[in-house]
Amino acid sequence: MIRFLKIATNLFPLWVLLAGGIALWHPPALTWFNRPWIVWGLGIIMLGMGLTLRFEDFRGVARTPRPIALGVGAQYLVMPFLGWSIAGLMGLPKEFQVGLILVGCCPGGTASNVVTYLARAHLPLSVLMTMVSTFAAIFMTPLLTDALVGARAPVDPWGMFLTTVKIVLAPLLVGLTLRQRFPKTVAVVSVGTPLVSVIFIALICGSILGSSAETLRAHGIQLIAAVFLLHLGGFTLGYWIARLFGYEEAIRRTVSIEVGMQNSGLGSALATTHFNLMTAAPCSVSAAMHSVIGSFLAALWRRGKTRDSRGAKTP
Repeated sequence: MIRFLKIATNLFPLWVLLAGGIALWHPPALTWFNRPWIVWGLGIIMLGMGLTLRFEDFRGVARTPRPIALGVGAQYLVMPFLGWSIAGLMGLPKEFQVGLILVGCCPGGTASNVVTYLARAHLPLSVLMTMVSTFAAIFMTPLLTDALVGARAPVDPWGMFLTTVKIVLAPLLVGLTLRQRFPKTVAVVSVGTPLVSVIFIALICGSILGSSAETLRAHGIQLIAAVFLLHLGGFTLGYWIARLFGYEEAIRRTVSIEVGMQNSGLGSALATTHFNLMTAAPCSVSAAMHSVIGSFLAALWRRGKTRDSRGAKTP
């Protein structure tokens, strides 16, 4: 059973692509999951992430502050700048420009931990980077979005801050507390939480793509190209920034994955709450795109020699 759950979870890109295909073919099949279910779905995803963490994990930040600071810093410098640049250069419709910038301002995605494991990179470091960037998103995502969206659309940074607290911070703290108080029960439940997260991400993406189906048919190729460039740039620059700072291969891969993969579910929830469903479309395309690119890189990197998640050499 556990093996089945792991295999199903690792097929994350397939489920997102399948949900997107169904939504574009027959939108009503998934548009029922629109607000408020998107917000609740992301809250459940964040709760599941919280169940995998311990308060002791924060000590790891103190033990390895430099690579974590590098990864989180690159996350909030590289991706917002890329989103802003690509949105302007490609001349996307205004709503898509806002959505692309918004997804660039989001923290690292939880799927990055799965891809890091598959890529034989540094898994504990990946978890800590995701954790820190997620908590930082409470402030960074609203502030960066407000600064970069500019005249494209009105932004309510305080409202975005409150929404992020509600759907990110609160569920994470609940998950952390439950693991602290009921570790045995949580250990049993946590076996299935990654797959539950995958299911909800697929539903979120499908519902948004279905709601924007007509617009996507008109501008889909342009949007897909923009999102592809955003994530390809994130993976590439993340790797080379870590290399520039002299880090070993395992850390380079980890930073690359953390920078290249966004929490597109958070972007979707913020877009549908504070903008509109068209603004959320780039976030949904992003969920599939970064997973496909990340999975490809993981398969490529697994062929080479590096260090595994515990730092030991692997063939």
